[in-house]
Amino acid sequence: MDMKQITRRAYVAAGQVQGVGFRPFVYRLALEGGLTGTVGNTSDGVRMEVQGAPEEVARFGRRLRAELPPLARLTGLDEEELPPLPAETAFAIVPSHSHAGHSVLVSPDMGVCPDCLADMRDPANRRYGYAFTNCTNCGPRYTITRAIPYDRATTTMSCFPLCPRCAAEYAAPADRRFHAQPTACPVCGPRLWFVDKSAARDGVTGPTRNNQRDALARAGQILLQGGILALKGLGGFQLACDARDAGALRELRRRKSRPHKPLALMTADLATARTLCELTPEHAALLQSPEKPIVLCPRRAAPAGAAGALPPEVAPDTRAVGLMLPCTPLHAALFDWLSRRAELPPVLVMTSANPHGEPLCLGNREALARLGHLADAWLLHDRDILVRVDDSVLTLAPRPPRPADDEGAPVAGAAPPAAEPLFFRRARGYVPRPVFLPPPDGAPVEKASDPAVLGAGAELKSAICLTRGREAFVGQHVGDLKNPATLAFYEEVANHLERLLEVRPRALVCDLHPDFLSTRYAEARAAREGLPLWRLQHHAAHAASVLAENGCCQPALALCLDGTGLGDDGAIWGGELLWMDLSRPAWKRLGRLSPFALPGGEAAIREPWRTALALRLQAGGEARAASWEGPYASAAVAVREMLARGLNCPPTSSCGRLFDAVAAQLGLCAATTYEGQAAVRLEAAADEAALRDSPAWPVPLAQKGGLLELDSAALFGHALRAQAAGEPVGRIAACFHDALAQSLADMAARAARASGAHQVGLSGGVMQNGLLARLLPQALAERGLSPLMHHELPPGDGGLSFGQAVWGRQLLRRGH
Repeated sequence: MDMKQITRRAYVAAGQVQGVGFRPFVYRLALEGGLTGTVGNTSDGVRMEVQGAPEEVARFGRRLRAELPPLARLTGLDEEELPPLPAETAFAIVPSHSHAGHSVLVSPDMGVCPDCLADMRDPANRRYGYAFTNCTNCGPRYTITRAIPYDRATTTMSCFPLCPRCAAEYAAPADRRFHAQPTACPVCGPRLWFVDKSAARDGVTGPTRNNQRDALARAGQILLQGGILALKGLGGFQLACDARDAGALRELRRRKSRPHKPLALMTADLATARTLCELTPEHAALLQSPEKPIVLCPRRAAPAGAAGALPPEVAPDTRAVGLMLPCTPLHAALFDWLSRRAELPPVLVMTSANPHGEPLCLGNREALARLGHLADAWLLHDRDILVRVDDSVLTLAPRPPRPADDEGAPVAGAAPPAAEPLFFRRARGYVPRPVFLPPPDGAPVEKASDPAVLGAGAELKSAICLTRGREAFVGQHVGDLKNPATLAFYEEVANHLERLLEVRPRALVCDLHPDFLSTRYAEARAAREGLPLWRLQHHAAHAASVLAENGCCQPALALCLDGTGLGDDGAIWGGELLWMDLSRPAWKRLGRLSPFALPGGEAAIREPWRTALALRLQAGGEARAASWEGPYASAAVAVREMLARGLNCPPTSSCGRLFDAVAAQLGLCAATTYEGQAAVRLEAAADEAALRDSPAWPVPLAQKGGLLELDSAALFGHALRAQAAGEPVGRIAACFHDALAQSLADMAARAARASGAHQVGLSGGVMQNGLLARLLPQALAERGLSPLMHHELPPGDGGLSFGQAVWGRQLLRRGH
C-alpha cells in the first residue's frame, strides 16, 4: 500500500484493562482490520499503535470502545496521530514496561466463568475437576497482586512455573488464557490437600501424596456426615456445613458463638436456588454476575418439616436468605462431587472462618492454629493470598418512585424504574473498583498525580478510602475495629491499596470520636508522617458520602439515620437532618429526632428493653407492661432509679435506638446477640398490607433550640397505644415504619422550603431497612423532593470513609 494512504494512530487505554483479556482483544481487532502495530501493558494502562488504511484505523477505534471484553472497563482513552513506519509488516504484543505512578485499575477477583466450568466438567479436558482453573475472564486478581503492571511475576503465582502446554496457551493471542496470570493446570499449578483433626494433632499438615489423594472426596464426606469443614477460598478461609442439617447448623452456631445472626448459603446452580427462594430476574442476574456476591433473597414458603426445606436455624430473625453461587472452581468442584452423592441438591452454609470478632483466616498455618475449635477438617491449597477479602453482600433496593411531572403526578407512559443493587458489605468482586468523583462546577479535571486523601472510616463495619485524582478506592470490609487483630487487618488493607495504586496520602480525615481505633490510627500516622488531619462529624461524613456518590456538589439536604455517632456537641446522634454544600465544603445540622435516654449507655444497645422503658416513661405509658418485664424485673427497678436520678443515661437522637425500643416493647427483642438484631426483627414482623386500612400516626414537628425536632416519644406512644388496644404486632410494626417515613419527609420538606435545597441524600445503616428504604423515598417524592440513594457503596458505616475522603479532597482544593 502507498505510504500516503496509510494512517498510524496511538491509543492509551486507562482503567481496568490489565489481566482481563484486553491485549488479545486488541490483537484480534487489529488482525480483523488488516492493521500492523503493537500493544503492550504500561503503568498508564495499555498502549496501542495501529497502522493501516484510514477507514480501518477509524473502525478499530470505534470497536475498541464498543466491544470490550467482559471484565474490561475504560476510564480514559487518549489518542495521538503518529508518522507511519514503512518497515512494519505485522501486529505484535510487546513486553510490559513500567514507571513510578500509574492510572491502571486492578481488577477485582472474579467468580469462575462458564467456559472454565465447562473445561472442569469435560472428562476429556486436561483440567477436568481441577480446582484452580481460570482464564482472562475469571479468577483471582486483587488478592494475589503485589504491584502493577499486572504480570505473573508480580502475583503469588510467580512460584508456579508454567508447564509447556500452559506456556503455549499463555503465549497464544487467540487463546482465552493468553497472559492469564493465574493460569495453571494439575501438572504445574497449585495443589489441594485434606487435613483432619488427627493429622493436625500429629503435625502432618503440609501436602503429602496421601493427603492429596481424594482430598475433595474426603472433604465432601465430612459435609455429608454433618461435620464442619474449613476450606481456603478466594480471599480467605470459609466454614462450610450442610445447610439442610439442623444439627450441623446448631453445632456451627455453638462453636462460633453466633446464636441468631443469619448464615449465608451456597447452592450449585440457579435451579436449586429457586427451590429455596423467590427470585426475580434481578436476583438471578446478581447471583450469576461475574462478581458472584451473596444476595439477600426472599425465602420461599415451605411447610414445616417438608423434604428439603431449610431449617429455621439458617436465619431465625428474617424472611430473607443470603444466597450465592460457587465463586471459585474449588467450590464448583466440591458441589459437583456432592451432587453425585447427596439425596437432594446440596446446599451448604458458607460463612467466614474467623473466631468471634476477629478477621477471617488468610494462610494455612493461621487457619490450622485459629480454627481448631471451629472446624472438624481443613481443605487446604498452596496458592498464597496476599490480602483477606470477605464475600460481598447485596440486596435489591426497593424500586424508586415512578417519574413524576411538576404537579407530582406520574409521567404518562413512563416505565417503572428498575430495582438496583444495595450493598450491605462491599468486598470480593467489587474491591478495588473505584467510585468516580465528578469535579465541582468549573474545576479542572484532576490528574492521577493530584494529592491523595485517606478517609479512615469508623469503628463498626470499618473500611478505608483512598483517593487518586477523580477516583476514590474504598477498601474491602474490615469489620468492627475492636481488637489488635482487626486493626492489623485494617492497616494491611491500607498498605496494600497504597502499594497497588502507588500513591501516598497527603492528608487524612477521621471521625470525631477519640476512642475509635481508626481515629487513633489516623492520629498516629498524621503525627508520624507530618500530614494534616481533619476530623469530620460522623453523620456529616454519611451525608458527604451519599451526595458525592450521586455527583451532587450543590447545596442539598441529607437524612442520616443510624445507631450511634458522636455529635460535635458531645452528644450521641443518630437521627439527623443536615444541610451540606460539598463545593465549599460546609455543613450544618437542621433537625433531629427529639432526644431520649439510653439507660446504661452501651448496655442499652445490647439490651433494648432499657430504651423501651425510658421511652415508655417519657411517653407517659408506665402502666403498659411488656413481655420483658418478668425476666428483667429486678434490673428494671435499677434502671428506673437511674432514669429518675439521671445517672448514666446519656440522651440520644438515634433512629436505630428508636427501632430497638419499639421492637423490645412489642416483645420481639429484649436483648440482642448481634448489631441491628432488634431492627431486623421489627422489619420482618411488619405487615405491609395493614397500611392500606390503618390510620396515619401524626408525629409532632417543632422548632427547638434552632433545630427542627420530631417527637420520638410521641411516635413511640402511638405504638404503646396500639399495643394496649390489642392491635397485631405486624400492623403496629408496619405503622411505625410508615409514620417514621412520613414524619421524616415532613421535616425535610420544611427544611427544603427554608433552605431552597430540594435534593435529599439518604444514608446511614437504618437505610438498609428494606421497608423504610421504600417508604421514605416515596414520601419525599410526594412532597416534591428528590431522594438520593447509595448505589455503589453501603449506606452504613462501610461507605462512611468515602465521605471523609471527599471532604478532605475538597479542603485540599480550597488550600486548607
